[in-house]
Amino acid sequence: MTTMAQRAPEGRTQAPRVRAAAASEIRRHELAAFLRHRREHIAPEQVGLPRGARRRTPGLRREEVAHLSAVGVTWYTWLEQARDIQVSVQVLDALARTLLLDPSERAHLFQLADASDPTPATTCPSVTPAMRALLAQLDPVPACLQNSRYDILAYNRTYSLLLCDVDAVPPEDRNCMVLSFTHPEWRSSIVHLEETTRLMAARFRAAMAGHLAEPAWKMLLTRLRAESADFRAAWDRHEVVGARTKRKEFRNAHVGRLVVDHTDLWLGPALGPRMVTYTPADEVTRERLEKLHALALSR
Repeated sequence: MTTMAQRAPEGRTQAPRVRAAAASEIRRHELAAFLRHRREHIAPEQVGLPRGARRRTPGLRREEVAHLSAVGVTWYTWLEQARDIQVSVQVLDALARTLLLDPSERAHLFQLADASDPTPATTCPSVTPAMRALLAQLDPVPACLQNSRYDILAYNRTYSLLLCDVDAVPPEDRNCMVLSFTHPEWRSSIVHLEETTRLMAARFRAAMAGHLAEPAWKMLLTRLRAESADFRAAWDRHEVVGARTKRKEFRNAHVGRLVVDHTDLWLGPALGPRMVTYTPADEVTRERLEKLHALALSR
């Protein structure tokens, strides 16, 4: 006959599972309520939809959120019903964009879904005050810190106006791949655009080889393929090239043509985080970068 003492270990083993299941259910219900609340407080006009005379639903309809986020209506309905379904970080990112979540709300969404947000944050703990001071010391030479995924983590004042007004770009879009393939002003500033973007796609493919299973990389690739026909064409070439120093020409909206030498200064033994600098290749460019720096400081 089994005694209470003999059954105790099994009870103790099951208790954490019960608590985990209860916590998961609470999170699902909180997530469902949060999504409904945000959906009901977004006017159709905010996301480019007509209101229409017969609309009764406050805010957006479920099918509208599903369509804008590229997910199934039934699946999204289950999400708002707190069903026990798996939610990928790609879907969470799409929902955050559709529902116009600010950084705090976005972080709350990912926390409720028990997922890690793969997009770059407004601040990066790996960017130390010393690194920021070094960037400032390099002015008027444009310089920035990037990770291996081409996220722009920090930059100096000259860089802020080199290709576009980087300060005006949302933090989640401060990525050189995204900007080079989708941002009109950034693209118009690159003199040899086709050659440059083709090379960037080849470098991105080479870098991604070591990150094929990581959600942030897969999400960036999905976004680029969805938003840029030029990227799809370059990506489908399956070209691969490693990092290298290269002379570049930019068409700056404020000071005119700039000829610079691009250099990657690696911050560790692996080809990951790096400081990117654009050293003037001639005296005219040097003078123009000084003017650009002065303009950036005066804003």
